[in-house]
Amino acid sequence: MRWLAKLIYHNILGWKVTGFNDFDSIKKAVIIAAPHTHWKDFPIGVLLRSVLGVKTNFVGKSSLFKFPYGWIFRALGGAPVQRHENSNQVEAIAKLFNEHDMFRMAMSPEGTRKKVHKWRTGFYYIAKTAKVPIVMITLDFEKKQNKISEPFYTTDDKEADFKFMHQFYEGVKGKVPEYS
Repeated sequence: MRWLAKLIYHNILGWKVTGFNDFDSIKKAVIIAAPHTHWKDFPIGVLLRSVLGVKTNFVGKSSLFKFPYGWIFRALGGAPVQRHENSNQVEAIAKLFNEHDMFRMAMSPEGTRKKVHKWRTGFYYIAKTAKVPIVMITLDFEKKQNKISEPFYTTDDKEADFKFMHQFYEGVKGKVPEYS
């Protein structure tokens, strides 16, 4: 099926992938994809992981996992999360990294498809708690490109880390440019 993903991604949709592609060297990572501006980001991400041959997991709001589409999201590696519970989601997700030999969690740092002025921090604290790198991926609809960063390990300077990550996404236009 990888050949079909490549055909759709490259030849039909006209997308390309640049940057880091040695996912065999990192068995565990938090993968962030941005800007997340449209539902079409998800199929591009699914195609990208098939093109690269990379197994990834993701979490999503529990309403996505209900009938009739829930089985599709589970089959694609998804797990529902209850966003409004008083549980420590960071600890629970970070624990998943310790329970698996290979676990790559894909997330949107914005946490929504709308325009945001500040990213959510859960992905950062998950990576820090699990002691795994962050890999950044662009969803650049203007250039039809997914640029992938080298694995980045958090430091003790959160502000500098976020500045570094935001710089990676400078100039990237999502499907809905005004939300980028």
